[in-house]
Amino acid sequence: MCLYTNSADDTAALAQQISHALGPGDCLLLEGPIGAGKTHFARSLIQALLPVPEDVPSPTFTLVQTYEGPDCEIWHSDLYRLSHPDEVGELGLTQAFDEAICLVEWPDRLGTLAPNDALTLGFATDPHTPDRRQITLQWHHKKWAPLIAELSK
Repeated sequence: MCLYTNSADDTAALAQQISHALGPGDCLLLEGPIGAGKTHFARSLIQALLPVPEDVPSPTFTLVQTYEGPDCEIWHSDLYRLSHPDEVGELGLTQAFDEAICLVEWPDRLGTLAPNDALTLGFATDPHTPDRRQITLQWHHKKWAPLIAELSK
């Protein structure tokens, strides 16, 4: 399924819409090149889930940022700087996949550790319209069917 956003505000609105469907054990894998909008999307989604607004910095250098959501922790990870999937275990991310809402940028660094029931969002820019994004959703687990139906409206 492909969705299109025409501005940063549109991308934030999509993140907010998706946030309502997430709960403990849900994982979003955010793919795309640098500058495609992955961190903006994640930041907007996290802000929508937080009971009290707070700063949501990029985890580029810390690798993982965690937040207390209303029902579970929210983990935002940026794996760009990892060189091997073995390093993922040291972050505690594999355990978080079962208990938290996880947003993973650069999920290719997970290798075989990527959750099979994750929802993958691929971000692409339009060279002719800088603010436009194509966001491709891929999933294999039926738990995403209600969200996909909602987004298809």
